[in-house]
This record gives sequence, C-alpha cells and structure tokens, in this order.
Amino acid sequence: MDLIQIGILLLKIVVLTFVVVLPLVPLSVYFERRFSAVIQDRVGPNRTGIPLTLLGFKKDFRFFGLIQPIADGVKLFLKEDFTPAHVRKVFYWMAPALTVAPALITVCVIPFGSPITLFGHTEPLVIANLNVGPLFIFAVASLTVYGITLAGWSSNSKYSFIGGVRSTAQMISYEIALGLSIIPVIMFYGDLNLNTIVQYQADNGWLILPLWKNGSLALPDLATAMFWIPGVIAFFIFTISIFAETNRMPFDLPECETELVGGYHTEYSSMKFAMFFMGEYAAMVVGSALIVTLFLGGWSLGFGLDQLLLQDANGQWLWFSGFVHLACFMVKLIAFILFFILVRWTVPRFRYDQLMKLGWVVFFEAALINVFLAALVIAAPELAGLTLTIGAILLTAVTAAIIWVAKVSDPRTKPLRA
Repeated sequence: MDLIQIGILLLKIVVLTFVVVLPLVPLSVYFERRFSAVIQDRVGPNRTGIPLTLLGFKKDFRFFGLIQPIADGVKLFLKEDFTPAHVRKVFYWMAPALTVAPALITVCVIPFGSPITLFGHTEPLVIANLNVGPLFIFAVASLTVYGITLAGWSSNSKYSFIGGVRSTAQMISYEIALGLSIIPVIMFYGDLNLNTIVQYQADNGWLILPLWKNGSLALPDLATAMFWIPGVIAFFIFTISIFAETNRMPFDLPECETELVGGYHTEYSSMKFAMFFMGEYAAMVVGSALIVTLFLGGWSLGFGLDQLLLQDANGQWLWFSGFVHLACFMVKLIAFILFFILVRWTVPRFRYDQLMKLGWVVFFEAALINVFLAALVIAAPELAGLTLTIGAILLTAVTAAIIWVAKVSDPRTKPLRA
C-alpha cells in the first residue's frame, strides 16, 4: 500500500465517519425534538441561536433552532463529571466507550456511493470493502451489549443492574431472529459484499421494489417476483429486530424510565451519559443504513435512473456519480431515521414479557419458516406457483399454531374484587 492509497483511506475515514455519520447523531436529536413537537402539537426547539443582540445587532441568529445540538453538546461538556463512590470505577468508566465504539466501527463497511476517481485511483465510496459486510456488522454491533451490561453491573445500583440484565436477555431474544431474517436476502444475492448487493439492486431493482432491469422499467421475472414475498417478510422481521438492537421505542426496556429511573445509565452524568446517548443514536443511523443498503437499493437512484443519468456509453460511472449517489443515500437514510422517530412517538412501549414472546415465539419461527420458503423459491423457480401456495399454507398454519400456543400459555390474572 503506497502513500497515496493510505492518504485516500484516511480521507475516506475522516469524511465518511466524522463529516457524514457523526453530524447525523446531533441532527437526529434535533429531528426527534422537532418531529415529536409536530406530533404533539408543540413548537419544539426554535429559539437557541447565536445571541447577536449582545453585540449590538437588532436580532439574534436563530436559524430554526439548528444551533440547539451545539448547545446540548456544550452543556454536557461543561456539566460536572460526577463519579459515585460506590461504583466499580474501572468498569464504570469503560462502559460508555464500549457502547459508542461498536456503533462507529460498523460504519466502515457501509457503501455510501458508487466508486469515484481520486488522484488517478478509482476508489469505492466505502472505508473497508469487506466480503463479509453483514456478518462484520452483526459481530461488532453485538458487542454493544457488553457496555450496557457493564454499566448496569459496575454502577452497584439495583435499577442499573436490572437494566443491564434486561439488555442481555433482550439481545438473546432478537439476535437469533435478526440473523435468520437476513439469510433469505443473502441467498437471493449470493454474496456478502454490500457493494455487490447494492450494484445488483441498481441493475435489477431494489429487493422490495424489483420494477426495472438493466436501466429500463420492466416487470420482474418469475423467480424475482416469487421471491418478493419472503423478501418483504424478511424486511419486516429485520426492521423490527433493528429497533430492538438499537434499544429504541417500543423496545427501550433496558432504560425504561417508568420502571428503572434511567436503567443502566441511572448513575451516569455529563459526557459519560452523553456517550450512551450518542451510542444509541449512532446505532440508529447504522441500523437505518443497513436496512437501506439491503432492501432499498442503498445509494442507487432506482427506476433505471442510474444508467440513464450517471453512466456513459461504455457503462462507466461519470466523475460526479459518486457524489450524486452519496446524496441519494443520505436522503434515504434521513427518511428512515425519521421513520424510527415516528415509531417512537406513536407506538407504546412493550412489556418485557411481550418482547420476549415476540422474539422467541413469533419472530424466531416466522424467520425460520421464511428461510425454507425462500430456499424453495430460489431452488425451483419453475414450480414457484406451487411452492408459494404450499409455503403460504404452511406459513399460515404454523403462524396460527404459534399464536394459539402463545395465547393459551399466557397466564391470565384474575381481576381484584372489591
């Protein structure tokens, strides 16, 4: 590796991590506060700005309250960093870093755009173009639970400890369904390289919207059309599991304030608390990016526009195509982040037993059946109609049986009599 390649790699790390992803964390907080204000018929942050009136100007520079994230950061930096005397200090200090670091490391395998040419070198717009991208993300992202568990244990607080134990049990509940839900997608693409997956979608249609092929609008072939159903099932299971992965509502049980004060971060303040906060939002950004990459075409414009607008006669990307694709990816990413925020402020929190039942009784079986259904569709596309019929009957019967078992096994409490 020569100095130019090292410089390009460092440039991609700085730009994609510290210019593209990290600013999305405070912006996501701003979006959440503004979006929740709209849902609840409030105003939201719109006053915080630069106090130009102190310098003699007539008006302050407010700019729709976009200075609010900066004010939040300054406030957290200046707050007293208090460490209780009863905590296990080494693990107490280590836990916030273990929470935020995995979320930032997983960014390195997300493709943000098509390849661009810099200094005579054609480089993919991804920090590390690994051939095992989804597996790398799952392996690193699952380490976040160690930070949460250590925070709960090292705080020497019952509320924090319960939050840490909840996080561990929650991870076991949804990680299996999360892994199983992505198997049909990997079987369909036949590759674990996220760049190759996005390029396939740019050429042949997004996984849940396969309406073009080789740059022209067209109906999908029989095999692709039949795979649409297991693909949509995988999309729903994967998306809901990502909500649990990021500890977002309605699955924020490790930090449930109505039961555990603040959960695993009850004893934290100042920047240590901010790192937990930043880790949660960074995980939301990475989770949204992975969903967009696997199911919604990643950086591709879709509908044949990539080939029509951004390729020359020889099928090569134009010099500015990478920047257009980066902007397209960011638009999709922000839209999915807003969807995360919408769900938080519209869906009530699950009870803990409901989450465990959803992960073990519903999603695990549904994802496993979906793997067999997808395998049948891929292996025998000429029998797609018969396969789909048998698979639909099997899926309906097993789902009904699962719901019945879950219903009869749920202990009903008798109402108290006066």
